[in-house]
Amino acid sequence: MDNFDRRILVTGGAGFIGSHVVRRLLKNYPNYLIVNADKLTYAGNLANLTDVQKLKNYRFEKIDIVNLQAVKEVFQKYHITDVIHLAAESHVDRSIEGPMEFVMTNVVGSVNLLQTAKDNWKSGDHVFHHVSTDEVYGSLGHTGLFTEKTSYDPRSPYSASKASSDHFVMAFYHTYNLPVKMSNCSNNYGSHHFPEKLIPLMIHNIQHKKPLPIYGKGDNIRDWLWVEDHASAIETIFHHGRIGESYNVGGLNEWTNIELVNYLCQLMDEKLGRNNGESASLITYVTDRAGHDKRYAIDASKLENELGWKPSITFEEGLSKTVDWFLSNQEWVDKVTSGSYKEYYEIMYGGR
Repeated sequence: MDNFDRRILVTGGAGFIGSHVVRRLLKNYPNYLIVNADKLTYAGNLANLTDVQKLKNYRFEKIDIVNLQAVKEVFQKYHITDVIHLAAESHVDRSIEGPMEFVMTNVVGSVNLLQTAKDNWKSGDHVFHHVSTDEVYGSLGHTGLFTEKTSYDPRSPYSASKASSDHFVMAFYHTYNLPVKMSNCSNNYGSHHFPEKLIPLMIHNIQHKKPLPIYGKGDNIRDWLWVEDHASAIETIFHHGRIGESYNVGGLNEWTNIELVNYLCQLMDEKLGRNNGESASLITYVTDRAGHDKRYAIDASKLENELGWKPSITFEEGLSKTVDWFLSNQEWVDKVTSGSYKEYYEIMYGGR
C-alpha cells in the first residue's frame, strides 16, 4: 500500500455532490488516497470525474453499500482510515413511488458502513463524516430557521430514511465511541446536477422550449446552496469539526419555486438571446406533490462561528455559473438525458 497520510472512502462519489467532494479532496490533498465507492445507479456517472480519474491518489470501486461483504472488502483492501458518506437515494418523488429502496440504501447501507468502521478502527485518528439533509427537520412556517437542535420531523419516505440513518450515526457515537461527524445541508445546485432535479430540469426544458412544470402554486420555499460551497464545507467539517457534533450547511438563499423559475427564465432569455418573457411563457402548474414541505431554511451560524465557513458566492452568481456550465456541456447533458452515459460503465463494470 502506498504511503498516504489518510485513506478516505467517499461513498456516492460518482454522484452530483460526491463528485465535487472527490474532485476537491484529490486536488487539495495529494497525500490522501481517495477511494470512490459508488453503485453507479441512474444518478452515478463516472463522466463527472473524467478530469481526475487518472490521478495517482484516486481509486474507484463499484459496490453497493447494502452488500456488507463488499463494504468489508473495500475497507480491508485499502486500509480505510476515514469515511465521507454521501451515498443515498435522494429524490423525494422516487421515494413516494418506492420507499423500500430508500430504506435499504439510506438505512441498511449506512449501518453497514458504521458497523464496518467500528470493527476496523480499534485505535488511531479516524473520522466518519455522514452527510445528510435539512429535510429531516420537516417543514417550517413563514418564520424560523432549522438549527442543529431542531427536532426531527420527516415528512416523506426519503427524509424518514435519512433521519433514521442520522440517528444510527449518533447512536454509534454514543454507544461505541465511533468518531462521527454529521452535516445537514440545504438544496444543492451547480454543475453535473442530474436533470430530474428542479434547476437542471428547468434549464434543460427552457433550452428546448418544453413546459416548465411547477408543483401547486409554486410557493414552496427552499434555501439554495452552491455545490462547490457545500464541498468546501464538508472538507472543513471533516478536518476541523468536533467529534460527535452535527453542523448545518446553508446557502442563506431563500426562494420560492416560482420566484426561482421566473429568475431562471429571465437569465436564460439573456444568455440565449431570446425576448424577455419568452421562456416564462413555458411555465405550467401541475398537481402538488404528496406531503410537499412548505419551507426549508438553514441556520448555518454554528458552522461559521466555530469553523469560519460561509458561502463564497451569491445565489445569482452561482446560478449564472451553473447555467453557463450546462449550456457549455451539452454532450454531458445529452448523454445523461438519453441514458447513454451508462454504456461506458456497463462495459467496464458490468452495468448496475
